[in-house]
Amino acid sequence: MKRAAGFTLLEVLAALVLLALLLVGVYSGIRTATHSVRSGTAAIERLDQIRSAQQFLRRELAQSLTQPISHTDQGEPIYFVGSAHEMRYVAPLPGYLGKLGPQLQRLQLVDDGHDGLRLELSLTLLPPDGRPPQPLGEPQVLLDHIKEGSFSYRGVDGQGAAVPWVTAWVDGRVLPQLVRIKLQSPGNVEWPQLDVPLRVNPVQPNVLQRMGLRGRSTP
Repeated sequence: MKRAAGFTLLEVLAALVLLALLLVGVYSGIRTATHSVRSGTAAIERLDQIRSAQQFLRRELAQSLTQPISHTDQGEPIYFVGSAHEMRYVAPLPGYLGKLGPQLQRLQLVDDGHDGLRLELSLTLLPPDGRPPQPLGEPQVLLDHIKEGSFSYRGVDGQGAAVPWVTAWVDGRVLPQLVRIKLQSPGNVEWPQLDVPLRVNPVQPNVLQRMGLRGRSTP
């Protein structure tokens, strides 16, 4: 009788090596594709987060009201407080939160504990009966993972003198005409520079006339 044909041990080992190499290549391809999908998804989510934060800030800052948030030593009302990492103003919120009336909004760049910053918004209810302001919950994070950031302001002071871009708004008796928010995000997703014009300002009519702005909205 003839001996049945078969594979030698060397042939079996060679086949196993080839199969292992094929599986490694397939796994590497799947891993690369998965990483690309995750990176793309993370970038899209980051863009959505930045877009939402900018839309919210543009809407709220543009609707800043001339409602006092404090007073000077002489009793004059202060409508706006701004520094490089914090600003406070009064504005109405959209949706159902807007039914609570205008609220004191505090926008801050705070340390996130990981050598970075996060952009936080705190809301405080201003009761119409003169009671002390009431905080509404914990601060909300509008944007996290910020490498660097700052606020700056431009406009005119209470005497109508032009104020160039500054990182501290000194005369809170008037609102700045423009607010700039500059943030630097790590990675490839950038925060477009945001310049927001404020619609109203408690500037006296004679000041507006000297500025040539009477009869039209401020830029």
